[in-house]
Amino acid sequence: MAPGSDTPRKSLRIDGVVERTLNRERIPIQYDYIREDDRFWEKRLWQVIDTREKMNLPFQYNVEDETGVNQLFINILLEAIKNNEIEAFSPVDDRFSTKLSWQEIQTKTGGEERTVRSIDPVTGEEKLVTTRDEFNPLTVKQFKIKEVWVFDKEASALKVRILGIAPLMSRFNEDGSFRASVPLFWVYYPDLRPVLAKYDVYNQNNDAATMSWEDLFEMRFFSSYVVKEQNNYNREIRHYIKDGVMQLPEGQSIKEKIFNKEQDLWQY
Repeated sequence: MAPGSDTPRKSLRIDGVVERTLNRERIPIQYDYIREDDRFWEKRLWQVIDTREKMNLPFQYNVEDETGVNQLFINILLEAIKNNEIEAFSPVDDRFSTKLSWQEIQTKTGGEERTVRSIDPVTGEEKLVTTRDEFNPLTVKQFKIKEVWVFDKEASALKVRILGIAPLMSRFNEDGSFRASVPLFWVYYPDLRPVLAKYDVYNQNNDAATMSWEDLFEMRFFSSYVVKEQNNYNREIRHYIKDGVMQLPEGQSIKEKIFNKEQDLWQY
């Protein structure tokens, strides 16, 4: 159910063979502690998850569960922000430096509030009402993630930690052509983990097998492509490779360098 709509409608009968236990008290497993001295090598990456890819179809699961809560991933983020479970940060940067209020997010997704004249269908009286355009969550087709890859010398292992997630909204030119994908807001992933642990991911192969959204991200059950690695000029790949077809191989090359780096460190 999209934020701002009616109260979720809970199922009044068992919707299946057995009554399903919705465990909303799950907590994420604590990360292994990495000492500063054991942080032997590190690289920051920015990747994009495109929900139209086959492996990422769970991000498009637009169905209400037994409690009436919508399972669309962008709606899970918005509900968590609306209910003050997590904080949102401005996309002015990706360092989580400026907080965004729920009202500011509503303005970004639905535009400014405006006052219009309306006719009461019962009394026929004219009155002023405040409204804004309704946000269509299905327009969010991509999510950007910021993550850090670090080689833990103590564990002799390459580990990855997601730092942030940002839904991307497409912007178009006046002639209808695509202009760019811009982040709506950033959420700090470590703060988001307890929320994601409460929600199951749709399994298109087996309805009885459940996995939480937190499991999906931690086990890397998603497809993504690199759009940026930390560099001297703070540039994304698209800034120095204009050909969109060649940007994907460049991102794949960055991933391969990281995995090759792990092998080099093992030899070292």
